[in-house]
Amino acid sequence: MSRKSKPLVGVVSDLKTVPPHPFHMAGDKYLTALVQASDVVPVILPALTEWVDVADWLEHLQGVFLPGGYSMVHPSLYQQQPSSNAKEQAYDRQRDSLSLAVIKAVLDRELPLFGVCRGFQEMNVAAGGTLLQTIHTVEGLDDHRENKDQTLAEQYSAAHEVALSAGGELERILGVSSIRVNSLHTQGVAQLGRHLAVEATAADGLIEAFRVEGVRFGLGVQWHPEWQVMQNPQQRQLFEAFGDACRA
Repeated sequence: MSRKSKPLVGVVSDLKTVPPHPFHMAGDKYLTALVQASDVVPVILPALTEWVDVADWLEHLQGVFLPGGYSMVHPSLYQQQPSSNAKEQAYDRQRDSLSLAVIKAVLDRELPLFGVCRGFQEMNVAAGGTLLQTIHTVEGLDDHRENKDQTLAEQYSAAHEVALSAGGELERILGVSSIRVNSLHTQGVAQLGRHLAVEATAADGLIEAFRVEGVRFGLGVQWHPEWQVMQNPQQRQLFEAFGDACRA
């Protein structure tokens, strides 16, 4: 009997310079979570949309994962100017081009799509939504950034609770009405994009998760479920649900 192949999942890459050369990169914690919890084979997609048609990748993939990253989606993509305290190195225009092209193509093909942090924000922008560039300066909203002086374990520890939407996809997957999540983001959703439905909100009202309506699996979360996923049963369930959708 032949061995059944595991699903191939494309992972969007960042373009980062490790002096003196640029590299196409994806974080180990995301790739490891996909292998261990989703039981899929991750394939890093280089940010080369100037030369590569994303359709050539998607013909061979059973799903796509949009990881977090230290760069921000460029504000011009949602009709804004960069905030006055933004630095040019905070942006990754090649990842923007890759992510937005991939998101559109994935949804057109109804492949499973899972976005985390920057990936969540990319999904909103791709759907015509807008972002808050500096949440901590907005009156009425909490500071959702991590303290970079802390250890990684402290930075990724549970920071606050999110309420899951009644009858939503997250409530179905997790079987609870609220969960505690980590919080390591400067930006967030301002206006929700088209065909996105809210799946979770923080106590200050900030959208923390959404689903794409009308597709088999299209989920974005603002927190980092990949962190030590095998020791966090609820976050592991999210990756398992994504893996199941890719196998289906």
